[in-house]
Amino acid sequence: MNRDNLRTIVRGAYDIQKLRIQMGNRIVVNFKSKLGQEPGKPEEEIDAEGKAILANLRAAYKKLTDGVKTFPRQSTFVGNEVISDYTELCLIAQYCDLESHEDHHFRRLGTILREYPIYTQWLEGVKGVGPAMAGVIISEIDIHKARYPSSLWAYAGLDVAPNGGGRSRKAEHLVERQYVAKNGELKTRKSITFNPFLKTKLVGVLASSFLRAGPDNNPYATIYANYKHRLESHPKYCDGQIDANGKPVKGLKGHRHNMAMRYMIKRFLVDLYKVWRELEGLPVAPEYHEAKLGHVHAACNM
Repeated sequence: MNRDNLRTIVRGAYDIQKLRIQMGNRIVVNFKSKLGQEPGKPEEEIDAEGKAILANLRAAYKKLTDGVKTFPRQSTFVGNEVISDYTELCLIAQYCDLESHEDHHFRRLGTILREYPIYTQWLEGVKGVGPAMAGVIISEIDIHKARYPSSLWAYAGLDVAPNGGGRSRKAEHLVERQYVAKNGELKTRKSITFNPFLKTKLVGVLASSFLRAGPDNNPYATIYANYKHRLESHPKYCDGQIDANGKPVKGLKGHRHNMAMRYMIKRFLVDLYKVWRELEGLPVAPEYHEAKLGHVHAACNM
């Protein structure tokens, strides 16, 4: 299958998911207001309390529509102890429809991915990588263009910026890129150097999935734990640091966690690079530390 077509399918599935989450958060806010609770600010994800509320509303919706051939009319609608208003019924119906469409899209994606050897021969066996994440990886990465493992790091925004910090959208991390204006003139503008969608999914979703799988099922979770332990013993990142004003440095625990998450995903990308390039019959370059310094990382066997 054409990668562009696969990317359209994957992005479309995530668009539906995003819309479903937005609607779910709005429904939760409305329901809390109905109960006289402080609704709070809608998040990008649905929190545990919100999921519990939606589960309750979904169950109430099924009671009202179970065995009904057509959607209830407003004139004949009789609510229950949870859904008392016809508008509420319509809102829950829209949410359930989006949930169903999202499920169909991702299940269909799992079937499509059977056409890709990197999925059937490796990604499918990595605990924490489901069809959705595999679809992101395969559709967003062109392994033919990734000549080195570091190429994947840079494309995923996991490389080190010139100032020594992690790559981001900060002004000092932007680069000059050429583009063709509407009038056909060649111009330049400041641009990011990485794929933000891919970075968000790898660091924000896949990393957490690896940790939930646990070290018994996922070797990358072990990599995370070992690297975080190293940071806890590092003079720069260990607890008890004092800043220039003589005050304790805050946020070190979260900083260590984020650094370990990034490192874990970088090791995953190195293994992905090696397996994928071999499957495609492409040259496999060693990492910089292996080629220049002789330091060898052991690959994670699934």
